[in-house]
Amino acid sequence: MQRRDFLTKSVLGGGAAVAAAGLAAPAIAQGTIEWRMVHSWPKGLPGVGVGAERLARRIETMSGGRMKINVFAAGELVPALGCMDAVMDGTAEMGHDASFYHVGKHPMLAAFFAVPFGMTSDEQAAWLLHAGGQALWDELNSQFGIISLPAGQTSAQSFGWFKKEINTPEDFQGLKIRMPGLGGEMVKKLGATPVLLPGGEIFAALQSGAVDAAEFIGPVNDLPMGFHQVVKLSYGPGVQEPGGTVQAMFNTAKFQELPADLQEIVRAACHAGHEDMKVEYDLQSGRAMETLRVEHGVEFRRLERPVLEALGKAAGEVIQESYDGGDDLTRRIWDSYLASRADTMRFLRFNEQAFLNARTLEFPFPGPQAT
Repeated sequence: MQRRDFLTKSVLGGGAAVAAAGLAAPAIAQGTIEWRMVHSWPKGLPGVGVGAERLARRIETMSGGRMKINVFAAGELVPALGCMDAVMDGTAEMGHDASFYHVGKHPMLAAFFAVPFGMTSDEQAAWLLHAGGQALWDELNSQFGIISLPAGQTSAQSFGWFKKEINTPEDFQGLKIRMPGLGGEMVKKLGATPVLLPGGEIFAALQSGAVDAAEFIGPVNDLPMGFHQVVKLSYGPGVQEPGGTVQAMFNTAKFQELPADLQEIVRAACHAGHEDMKVEYDLQSGRAMETLRVEHGVEFRRLERPVLEALGKAAGEVIQESYDGGDDLTRRIWDSYLASRADTMRFLRFNEQAFLNARTLEFPFPGPQAT
């Protein structure tokens, strides 16, 4: 897929006037509940953007046509970073984006997307579904009149595209890096300046020099967004976002107006969307990575151990400062999150991490080999 295929109709900058503002209000006609979904992704973007469309269609199908979801990509109805405001004020009944875009409303919204050196995608899901994370998310969102559900997962991410080499922690000094959320606070401690940009603005920012580096999920999105046309060096692992939970947001009043069975259908559709997106990213990331490497000359490097250790130390400081300076809810969220991280990490380190290491050992094995 070429950049123009999905960016042609996207509004870069996220602040464009909305041509669709005059659209008719949602209606209930002949038994059909019609909603609007706004999302923060460029139209047709693989993974997250396509995932928003699939969620809408899944809700329609599972409801037997009792619900219809009209989907608006970034800039079509509201700016890319304006989804939460739109859901809060009723401009749209639901939204689809990353919660860390809205840390101006409460800093802990970032933790429900990803925490640097925190939990993997599976661990994050375990916390939300089985260790009290969803209840804390509900409590946090209650002050804004919204409900959030996990509706997608980016899985393991890349650290990003860099115009200069990162060989030591000192190499972050003075860099302008597109890196939102807690990951941005992490690199800030190493002397970088984090920049918040929606996905549709990153290419232009890299091209113009407005940023020196940028991360946005990983190869599945990097390839069609064309970052390789400007930068040829990509680093991993994505310690800033080891697994990003994409949220579906709902206006609480509108959600509660739904009959009980439709509420459960929406919840089930979100859960299915979460799992579907995760495994698609798992499958397609390696394929896109190979295309970038072989066909476009991109060099993929791993961050050196001293850099990882410095980033890990910085991440720990960010979390500790958030805990120490936060309100009661902030501390309860961190207590819950960190306890769940320890619980899942205990066995995963013993078993899954050891298996992944064992799988990289050199021994004869049939079929294509990862390079």
